[in-house]
Amino acid sequence: MSGSADGAPVKPPRPCPICKKTSVAAFYPFCSKRCADIDLSRWFGGVYAVPAKESEEDASSPPADDGDE
Repeated sequence: MSGSADGAPVKPPRPCPICKKTSVAAFYPFCSKRCADIDLSRWFGGVYAVPAKESEEDASSPPADDGDE
């Protein structure tokens, strides 16, 4: 298996998911810090979301009473 001088495996270049330019090792899988920051901003802004499914137990159970009345 080939690797870089520091022992890390070499990743094949691939298109940047933001602008489609060739990715660079320093910002992999992005081509630049700018594209990496755009992607991070999209995660923070809720543009990307990991789908979640509520279980039936969570949906049917009443809210917990913490006793503060």
